[in-house]
Amino acid sequence: MSPENEIRLNLLRSAPLDAWLALSQDESRIVATGTDYEEVARKADEAGEADPVILKTPPVWAPFSV
Repeated sequence: MSPENEIRLNLLRSAPLDAWLALSQDESRIVATGTDYEEVARKADEAGEADPVILKTPPVWAPFSV
């Protein structure tokens, strides 16, 4: 796994479940969390993140197997 993917995976593992997240543009840190898209977009803007990556975490992480 690339270092970038490892960082992203660790961020997602540490994030709250069933929440909206704003990641920094380089996806190296969580800049905001919230209960809906509008809230997290506003918080990311207030944090000075011009182009955040916004996503929603699931209520439960499903196991993954290959």
